[in-house]
Formats: sequence, C-alpha cells, structure tokens
Amino acid sequence: MSDADRHSDLGGGRTAYLERGSGEAIVFIHGVGLHSAVWRSQVDHFATRARVVAYDTLGHGRSDLPPRDATLEDYLAQLADLLDVLEIPSAVLSGHSMGAMIATAFAATRPDRVHGLVAFNTVYRRSPEERCSALERAELLAREGSAATVDAAISRWFGEPIEPEDRGRAEDLHRWLLAADPEGYARAYRVFATSDDAFADQMGALTAPALFVTGEFDPHSTPAMSRALAAEASNARAVILPGERHMFAYRSPGRASDLISGFLAETGGAATRAMPSGGAR
Repeated sequence: MSDADRHSDLGGGRTAYLERGSGEAIVFIHGVGLHSAVWRSQVDHFATRARVVAYDTLGHGRSDLPPRDATLEDYLAQLADLLDVLEIPSAVLSGHSMGAMIATAFAATRPDRVHGLVAFNTVYRRSPEERCSALERAELLAREGSAATVDAAISRWFGEPIEPEDRGRAEDLHRWLLAADPEGYARAYRVFATSDDAFADQMGALTAPALFVTGEFDPHSTPAMSRALAAEASNARAVILPGERHMFAYRSPGRASDLISGFLAETGGAATRAMPSGGAR
C-alpha cells in the first residue's frame, strides 16, 4: 500500500502524498504501476535534513485516476499543482523510470521550478523497435491486466534467476503491481510508452544541475539513453552502474541515497550539509 498519508484536491482530482522534515524540498516520483512506498528508505534518510515529499502519481496508490486520454502534460500539471499547494517554489526532483521521465520533462519545461534533478533509469528517445515493444506491453496490460505482465516485468527488473538477497524486494514489487488500479496502471503505461520524446525539443532549457543514472544491464532505460539526456541538458552528467538493472534505486536504497547526497553536496544542496553518507541499505 502507498505510504501517502495526506492528500490535496488539485485540478486533476485527489493527489495523495507524504511529507516529512523541513528545509530544502526534495520531491520523489515513483515509476509506473507503483506508488510512494518505493521511496520509503530515501524519505527516512533525507527527512532529517530536508523537506521530503513523495506522492502518488495519477491513478496510482491513493491518487485519483487520470483522464482517459491523459498525456504527459497531465502528470506534469499534477506535480506543478502539488508544489503550488505545498508552497514550494522550486525543488530538487528525483524520479525512477516513469517518475524520472516526469521529473526530467518537468525540469525541461518548467526550469524555474527545479534546482536539481536526479533521474534513475529514465527512458528517452526510444528506437522504433523499442517503442513497438513498449506499446505491445501497454496493450497487453490494458487487455489482460497486470497478472499477464507482472512476471515479465520482475524478470526485466531483476534478471533471472533472482538473487537470494533480492527476493524480498522482488516479492514486494510483484505484490504492488498486482494490487495496482488496473485502469490507472494501463493508462499510465500508455503515456509511458508514447511520451519518451515529448520533451526532447526542450532539453536544452534544462539548466539545473542534473544526474542521470541507470544500470549497465537495464534493457529498456539504457545507458545510451542516460548519456543522451546528459549530453542534451545544459549542466548534467550520466552515471552507468556496472552490473545493475532497472530497480537499482529500490534494491540498493543506501547506494541510491549516497548518489543523491553526493550530487547535492557537489551542487551546493543544503539538504546534505553535514549529512553522513550511507543511508539504509
């Protein structure tokens, strides 16, 4: 179940979120089919030094369904409305997968609202073959539900066989995907499958410091995608993690927190001043 314990009625309906700590704002955005609980370790880690927000995107967790014809802009508007309600003029954004796509697009199209970006496993400019594969997954999900796609998703994310130390987290994700609202999941996946280049023409406007992270063996959020994003943004770099796949930020939350902390320290982020490294692992 989502960790979100508050909600606001925004322009697109109810948005559920959690908020902890005070100071510089860091906003965490989950991937498609999941919810704010995937960021639990980061929320606990950074709440001692920052104002941390993690929210459920449209149709996920405890947030309302998006419009049937939702576009990426609907997800960006949800984030903008949430920042307005929370009176956060500018934030550091960190997202994973679709959440990273939302965060990156938001930073590119609303650069005045973002002063730092850490994007884990972002999709960008899929090839025609990659786009076709993503659309096939979206159509299967819409037609048959998450039960028809969940095993393949876990396999992509963790590889086969799943390592013993990853089984508990893989089981969590398996359970969450099956429990996801079927309409919300399917509609979001359609947006995820079709919007990876929707903000490409505006990447040069992404002036905030940015870090694009992915795994060496992520088959769909590839190293080439993170490198391309870093090359097209104004002040960014890419980190490719040897041996990692799609769910690095969840399976190794301490290492993910260290990457965020290091990035904020390098860019002068107040959230990590005097913060020890080595979050929950």
